[in-house]
Amino acid sequence: MSDLTRLTRDLIESTYEENAQKIPDLVRDFIEKITFAKPEDILAAVHNVLAEDWMAMPVWARNLAYRLVCLQRPDDPELLREAAADLFSFGPDWDGIAEGLRARATQLEN
Repeated sequence: MSDLTRLTRDLIESTYEENAQKIPDLVRDFIEKITFAKPEDILAAVHNVLAEDWMAMPVWARNLAYRLVCLQRPDDPELLREAAADLFSFGPDWDGIAEGLRARATQLEN
């Protein structure tokens, strides 16, 4: 079983356990809104909150935001480098992914 499948099953089970901590409404609302947001809206929100307090946005939310924008703009080298820089800030778990984003950006420019 893959890690993602296991985590998905754990998530499902955790929401049904008696006295289980539910996903906070604000987290759920954020995930639902960002899932279908336009890339420019996602980037504007990320840039605004990071300008106010660079460390305030949870890493999981930053990763999700950049991932969704990169999926919508896979041929934007500036964006790929921005996303890579953010991943490098919270590595080393995502350093390989960040290196791949930078390599893709370089490839697009050549």
